[in-house]
Amino acid sequence: MSADPLLTTAEVAHRLRVKPETIYAYVSRGLLTRVKVPGERTSRFRLADVERLAARTQATRPERDAAPAMRTATTLIAYGRLHYRGLDAAKLAPVTPFEEVARWLWTGQRHHEVFTASAETLERARQASSHLPGQARIFDRLPVIVAVAAAMDPLRFDLAPATVTALAPALLSTMVDALPLAGDAPADDSLAARLWPRLTGSPASEAGLRALNAALVLLADHDLAASTIAVRVAASTRANPYAAVLAGLGALDGPMHGAVGGSVHRMVEAALRDGTPATIAEWLRTGGLPGFGHPLYPAGDPRAATLLGLVAHLPVEGELRRTLDDLVATAARRDALPNVDFALAALAHATGMGPGAAEVIFAVARTAGWIAHVVEEYAQPSNRFRWSSGYTGPVPEPA
Repeated sequence: MSADPLLTTAEVAHRLRVKPETIYAYVSRGLLTRVKVPGERTSRFRLADVERLAARTQATRPERDAAPAMRTATTLIAYGRLHYRGLDAAKLAPVTPFEEVARWLWTGQRHHEVFTASAETLERARQASSHLPGQARIFDRLPVIVAVAAAMDPLRFDLAPATVTALAPALLSTMVDALPLAGDAPADDSLAARLWPRLTGSPASEAGLRALNAALVLLADHDLAASTIAVRVAASTRANPYAAVLAGLGALDGPMHGAVGGSVHRMVEAALRDGTPATIAEWLRTGGLPGFGHPLYPAGDPRAATLLGLVAHLPVEGELRRTLDDLVATAARRDALPNVDFALAALAHATGMGPGAAEVIFAVARTAGWIAHVVEEYAQPSNRFRWSSGYTGPVPEPA
């Protein structure tokens, strides 16, 4: 048998962007060859064969006028892993500064730099967001901050790639530094260190900052998630980069997207208070178990495994550690593995962050990926997205 990596039917279907039934059709037509693995009942497929077929089908597949394809060289989710421009995100996360990964997403070049914003922009963004009512979430400040950053940038309508990637560090810096402090001054000038005291009053530790930086890296992009599609549609109209990011923040705020982390945080709180069995039973009764399972990672979310591994090195209080372990073990009996939202909730609880922290971490991190997609979309024809509505209303009256 070849030493070439072998893929499951589900992995092949995801890579080729087809239904599993189509894989069987490819086999019957001789386009793919099954590989029998001793001791396994299911067949597998050679990676090289799948890539050859992907190159052939995706190069010749016509693009429908009703739904133009969104192609990207930024991120690939395949074979159970997340890759940024060919690099495994889970391997980057524990050892690479978020700023370096962001630059890699934008330009394909790796170098570390400090992200900064002008003092005037920061002050105006702080003032504007400070007028929100007391019950406003910390996430609610981000659209205000981005809007102020846009108004302060006279070059925001310059859509050249170099201009867009030049404004991105200041935008990320403003999104972090304009948030109010909840703790002591940052431990250093990294974005992770500057974000930490905005999310928790607990003192920063080396292990904690490493985990927070890793969370930012792991969430920087995830192919064409709902918020990224919103960003690209906005960019296709030639909305400026700030406006495109605002479109992404709107989609991210949905309870089935970036706001899932808050639900997981509350589920962990309930498990600490009421016990794991009762909590899981209640969440299943009311709709589902947030923080577990991911359709793109049937064998487990590698982002969760990486982040939970880093959280394990934090001084987690005994009852919290037992509760997190119990939640994972109980969910595993239902074949549900933790995803990155659960790992974010574990990080937040271990570091004294509130339920809104996960969504803010998600938003700051994903802005890096959105900028990469904005640059890609500006290189495409404008206004290219026009889907058919599939009208189901009353029949029009005769003219």
